[in-house]
Amino acid sequence: MLFPTLGFGLFFLVVYAITWSLGRSNEWRKIALLLASWFFYGAWDARFVALLFVSAVVNWALAQGIVRDREGADGRRGRALVTLGVVANLGVLGYFKYAGFFLEQLASLLQPLGFGRDLPLLQVVLPVGVSFFTFQAISYLVDVHRRRIPAAGLLDLTLLMSFFPHLVAGPIVRGADLLPQFRRVPVIDRGTVAAALLLIVWGLFKKAVIASQLAGALVDPAFLDPAARSSFDLLIGAYGYAVQIYCDFSAYSDMAIGLAALLGYTFPRNFDQPYRAASLQDFWRRWHISLSSWLRDYLYIPLGGSRKGPVRTYLNLFATMVLGGLWHGASWSFLIWGALHGGWLAIERFWARHRPAGLPRAPRWAGILVTFHIVVLGWIFFRAQGEGEAVAYLAALGAGDWRNTLVTPLSLGLVAFGLAIHALPAHLLTGAAMRLRHHAAPAIAVALGVAILIVDAMRPAGVAPFIYYQF
Repeated sequence: MLFPTLGFGLFFLVVYAITWSLGRSNEWRKIALLLASWFFYGAWDARFVALLFVSAVVNWALAQGIVRDREGADGRRGRALVTLGVVANLGVLGYFKYAGFFLEQLASLLQPLGFGRDLPLLQVVLPVGVSFFTFQAISYLVDVHRRRIPAAGLLDLTLLMSFFPHLVAGPIVRGADLLPQFRRVPVIDRGTVAAALLLIVWGLFKKAVIASQLAGALVDPAFLDPAARSSFDLLIGAYGYAVQIYCDFSAYSDMAIGLAALLGYTFPRNFDQPYRAASLQDFWRRWHISLSSWLRDYLYIPLGGSRKGPVRTYLNLFATMVLGGLWHGASWSFLIWGALHGGWLAIERFWARHRPAGLPRAPRWAGILVTFHIVVLGWIFFRAQGEGEAVAYLAALGAGDWRNTLVTPLSLGLVAFGLAIHALPAHLLTGAAMRLRHHAAPAIAVALGVAILIVDAMRPAGVAPFIYYQF
């Protein structure tokens, strides 16, 4: 089920009605939400509901063992259990996401020796959202081991990993954020409902109108055959993909946050106008915040962070972003994307340390311009089907042919609008929700209904899956 569809809308209305009808019966409420989440996930492939359940049971058992080990003398068993848990979760992720890729690379290496054809052909079905719930499980085990959170009960942990608003494409909601909320009966007020509904409609507009229109009319044709397009087409196509992926992914996060809020739960913010960042470090404080903070806390800092000298800091930044690229998928283009970000982050850190004392700082607008184009360069590798296609795109982009054969006034306007969003006041939506809460409920319902009808009239036919469903 996709969020912006009638089927999901009916599903959510039923879930909303059942959960709030249970009153103060918190355990039954969580059971209802868990069953609804499994139904939601099973709509893609019912076989993988068992994977969710088994993963939750294994991580619950490991956390219980970690807690019991605290009574021991040296805690070695607890460290062994958390290591086992991390390896097991990464093993699940590695098998489903990377086994086929590594066998393919091994076959290409062995082919000159005549052995490549003897390797098995492995076709693995990728469970939707596997990257998100395995990262959630890892952070839970590590946080229990570090005594940041208490071990959760089996129901709460299973619901944490299965909760349908964030299950298939994030945000990566950590146990420290959501488990305390599961332990109390949720409450909701008029302001929360107004803010949640406004966030859902805004997300629906970004996904169904901006992202979908740009994908079909500009981005997909540009990347399909870049050799047949002019440099102008490809330049606007690259900008278009930057807007498309932002509007697509931030729309999912907005809708997930709004849906959870209607059920009484709070998710952390996942995007904060990333294209107004004046450095790549600032970009990663604003883009996919739940992933970037996860990589910082559970990878970059354990690697040593910035505590072991400048050279080690640069290597840690680079390694973290390369692994972050690999998290997105088994592809050399994702590794190149991560390496580009990691290398530029290292350059920024080096320049901050060694910038000549008398040299004036560049104006903020220059930092925004440079950062944005570094990000767009990375998006070309991210969007292309492989590193060869990305290189072909860049070669055609640099050909110097500035005829327009693809860009329409509508697509150009949507690119401009998608970038202009980042210049709006940061809390504009929150302010609108605060004003909306003072109006009568029937008036709010009519206004939101009209807004949904307008979005439906503006969107192209069909509903494409969210980009991050593949991760």
